Amino acid sequence: MRELLTALARELEAGRSAVLCSIAASHGSVPRGAGAKLLVLPGGRTLGTIGGGAVEHRAIQLAGALRRRSHWETYRLSAGDAADIGMICGGEVRVFFQSFSPQDRGALEPVLELLEGGRAAWLLTEIRDSGWRMGTYDRENGLQGLDIPPARLEPLLGSRGVLDEGEPVLYGEPLCRAGTVYLFGAGHVARALAQVLALADFRVAVCDQRPQAVSREWFPEAVQLACVPFRDALAHLPPVTADDYVVIMTPGHEWDYEILSQALGTPAKYIGCIGSRRKVAATRERLLAEGFPAAEIDRVYAPIGLPIGGEAPGEIAVSVAAQMIACRSGRLEAAGQIFGWGAAPGRSGPCCK
Repeated sequence: MRELLTALARELEAGRSAVLCSIAASHGSVPRGAGAKLLVLPGGRTLGTIGGGAVEHRAIQLAGALRRRSHWETYRLSAGDAADIGMICGGEVRVFFQSFSPQDRGALEPVLELLEGGRAAWLLTEIRDSGWRMGTYDRENGLQGLDIPPARLEPLLGSRGVLDEGEPVLYGEPLCRAGTVYLFGAGHVARALAQVLALADFRVAVCDQRPQAVSREWFPEAVQLACVPFRDALAHLPPVTADDYVVIMTPGHEWDYEILSQALGTPAKYIGCIGSRRKVAATRERLLAEGFPAAEIDRVYAPIGLPIGGEAPGEIAVSVAAQMIACRSGRLEAAGQIFGWGAAPGRSGPCCK
């Protein structure tokens, strides 16, 4: 979402128009559901996807012909369309084509501000025959830009896109999930992980005590780069909340332990620590000896990542990001994934940094 809306803002700033295609509702078997977006730029250039195949091709053609007006279109995937994208049966998607002209730049400014804010927020669109208006909602500032009765507003604030076909038509979708990933250690795996997490719409803050390691060149996706001493790193950062993630992959086991012992004192949603099963077992025993309760220790995902068998930095990054996505969506089973159980039998977890 961030990349797509930022690109849209750049186009409007340059005096060019664009069309934002959003799946507002879907039924049956479809490749992408509500919330999927495709930005169609001048000359047929695109960013994002609403599923690919013949349906997306037709959407791009229609977007290019709209001539600065907005439009609804329903696409039913025929057997041929379904086969085109590797599916067995078809479904239906309802797409809203939202035309933007350079005069609409102001509507995007509060949206982009919220995207950088790191707190849960929703994008709301009011759709009438005469055009559209955009607003936002977040817990701190409430509803901004639109006047929506509470009874209609609350159902729009879900984890997925929601279409309310009353009068006027309203569409609500998550704009920004709450929480920041605090990534401790700026080595090869961390660089790959920051890239993957950014693609999955995580906000990543990279922390290391080596000034040369926290480089914008190496971490262009990071929302924050912090050079902090590992010994008391969390004291130099904003308080870790229940929406935040702590990922530990420092240059040495002793520093991993220092960060881990600090992270256990926070309500972080996710705490993951890289290392072999042997290191994990030794760290657990050390934490117990230091007086940490077993229940607190068992919050930690270690060896970090899902046991997919990869060893290269990029492969480890994919396994860790997949585990974090599952945690964010509430689909990660704790049993078999916590301290010392995350690796497949006979294999060590990721230990490279």
